Amino acid sequence: MAHEHAHAHAPARSPRLRTRSWPIADMVTTGCERTLEKAVSKLPGVTSASANFVTGRLTVDFDETLSPEAVSDAIRRCGFVCESESDAAPGPATAVHVHDEKHVHHAPVAAQAEGHDRHVTPAEKAPSDGHDAREGMHHGGDLHAAARDIRRRFLIALAFTIPVFIWSPMGLWDPPPVPFGLRKNVWLFIWATGAIVYPGWPFFKAAVRSLRHGVLDMSVLILLSVGTGYGFSIASTFVFDGPNFFEAASVLMTFILLGHWLEMRARAGASDAMKALLKLSPPRAVVLRDGQELDVATADVKIGDTVVVRPGAKIPVDGTVIEGSSQVDESMLTGESMPVRKDPGSSVVGGAINKSGAFTYTATKVGSDTALAQIIKLVQDAQNSKAPAQLLADRASQWLVLAAILIGLATFVVWHWWIGQTLMFSLTLTITVFVIACPDALGLATPMAIMIGTGLGARHGILFKHAEAIEQSAGLDVVIFDKTGTLTVGAPEVVDLALAPGWTEDRLITTAAAVEAHSEHPLAQAILKRAGSVATRATGFTNIDGQGATGVVDGTPVLLGNRLLMGEHGIDLKVLESEAERLTGAGRTVIFVGVGKQLAGLIAIADAIRESSRATIEEVHRRNVKVAMITGDNRPTAERVARYLGIDIVLADVLPGGKAYEVKKLQAQGRKVGMVGDGVNDAPALTQADVGFAIGAGTDVAIESADVVLMRSDPYDVVRAITIARATLRKMHQNLAWAVGYNVVAFPIAAGVFYPFTLSPEMAALSMSGSSVIVAVNALLLRRVRLAPRDEATPPAATSSAAV
Repeated sequence: MAHEHAHAHAPARSPRLRTRSWPIADMVTTGCERTLEKAVSKLPGVTSASANFVTGRLTVDFDETLSPEAVSDAIRRCGFVCESESDAAPGPATAVHVHDEKHVHHAPVAAQAEGHDRHVTPAEKAPSDGHDAREGMHHGGDLHAAARDIRRRFLIALAFTIPVFIWSPMGLWDPPPVPFGLRKNVWLFIWATGAIVYPGWPFFKAAVRSLRHGVLDMSVLILLSVGTGYGFSIASTFVFDGPNFFEAASVLMTFILLGHWLEMRARAGASDAMKALLKLSPPRAVVLRDGQELDVATADVKIGDTVVVRPGAKIPVDGTVIEGSSQVDESMLTGESMPVRKDPGSSVVGGAINKSGAFTYTATKVGSDTALAQIIKLVQDAQNSKAPAQLLADRASQWLVLAAILIGLATFVVWHWWIGQTLMFSLTLTITVFVIACPDALGLATPMAIMIGTGLGARHGILFKHAEAIEQSAGLDVVIFDKTGTLTVGAPEVVDLALAPGWTEDRLITTAAAVEAHSEHPLAQAILKRAGSVATRATGFTNIDGQGATGVVDGTPVLLGNRLLMGEHGIDLKVLESEAERLTGAGRTVIFVGVGKQLAGLIAIADAIRESSRATIEEVHRRNVKVAMITGDNRPTAERVARYLGIDIVLADVLPGGKAYEVKKLQAQGRKVGMVGDGVNDAPALTQADVGFAIGAGTDVAIESADVVLMRSDPYDVVRAITIARATLRKMHQNLAWAVGYNVVAFPIAAGVFYPFTLSPEMAALSMSGSSVIVAVNALLLRRVRLAPRDEATPPAATSSAAV
């Protein structure tokens, strides 16, 4: 009863939001995005719907009151083809949907990724609130197959248009006799029908679909332009005597298909980065079960399996090496070109390539939990997301189509009824106006650039989690670096030595290491790392809390510790007193080494600055961005590091909980702030910043607080991220400027404002299609952006490591 009473008074649970995306196979223009979004957004339980023409996907945020199947049904009712939960076929390039949570690991690793449903209120930010566990990893419809379909339609249209062109010479030559005794217009009707109906069917279907949902888009303009010419010609052939537009309509359809084919090829090429990621996971794996090697599908590898990897093979899933050693190429996952040595205890990630030796490892993450699956999911989400500039362009596209329709009708009225031009001339100008507008260029301008930019970043181990992160990264004024673990290696290292008379560096370190071989203390590990190996281990080891440690090496007592330990054992420190003060004043931790009753030397330990930190700061400055460093260290120590690195703003004595407040203070000054941290302790600051960069993520890429995940522990990747972001934003602006400028010039020319200089419908179709192709190709040029390695950015002397 007590349980029932408590349950009865528990607050009502908020609906659980989930995010899932569907590959859409037949989006033919950017207007299909709005048609889909409007249809799906009407479903109860949907909080947002975002379609992406370039990637061929629809992403929906919805609560648990709505089933995924209901969304699939709505998509189909809208007239689109999509893969439902049961339709998808397994494979690295297809969407895989799993019905039962417990079976999620039986889906191909490169084909699906698991996310999380969350208990959130509808008012919360939905688009990035996790992903349903059963979401597929397919990167939209097969763009290459779609391009081949459009090419086939273009070739058919071209084949049927040639006879139309031959028998409609426009006075340029004498046409051959019409065969079979047919009237010329009937003969042209037969060929024009072949050039228009089947080849243009996807556009006509899309136009009807768009009009049914109150959307004006490119397909509507194609229906109006080709349909007006073709329909009028049919009427003039079979109903009344008059001019025909069969040639214009056929050539128009052919040029539209040519442009759309070239545009589809560019879109397919833009997806190459995602395809490369999807192909990384090998289809088969070798596992040891009951003492026997079995060749199994990668999807059937289970957590705890012992996996065998031979030279040249791809690593199927994530795990930990248990036997053997090798060099492993992880470049496609992290962007790091040099192979990484793997020994027992080392972590390996699925998709990496084993370069040399054979080894076995224990599978720790399979299916959607692997690093590769997480990377694919992040890149896919970024490419499916819409930048703020794209939302504006989408609205402008709708108004552009409406303007084309109104201007086209006005053109006909003015030229035919006011000026008194012929019906053929007036109708030709009207059709030209309908076809000249190019909303697809506006719609493609941003998503093509985003798709290329995110793919470029992924190839270099830089994962932008959404399109807005690219726009924001391009406009940063200040970048804050967390010191420990970001600008520094985050682990103590021996950085300096001071020797008493008669001692050498090797002898001092060897003696100290013999004692520290018994200790797990971080300072002891720093000494052992410097020694490299321990030839002799001390006997009689004793750890003294708060002071240090003692032991006996070759029959002589050895003491390692602070001044207190030395004083208690009567060790005179005067011989190195000045050196001790110098090292302590520089912020080092000083370990005194006493051998027998004499001081042998001093070992200075500190957190060393990363090799690339100084190069990073210099390159960020070259991009006119100020650099701040945030740390819990005292101000003198922090300012010394800042002077060495050339940092502009020092935020010292900051507790972990105060980092977000420091970010907010800089933002209050009107600055756009980027925060670079490890993604765990710095989570509040990463969230507060305009752009949060999570560095040192390694294979754990599911960092919710960051906007950009840097796969390598290298701060220089911040420079690369800013470079990619600025290049991407530049392409977006160029494309938008071209799309707008084109239409500003095209409309008056098409409407005959500069008569007698006008355009034919065929030339209008060519220029309209060309406009979209130019935008797509310009975005593809992003691939040529060069991301210089850090050793080319600064002279070698500038990248030498230092200690803090």
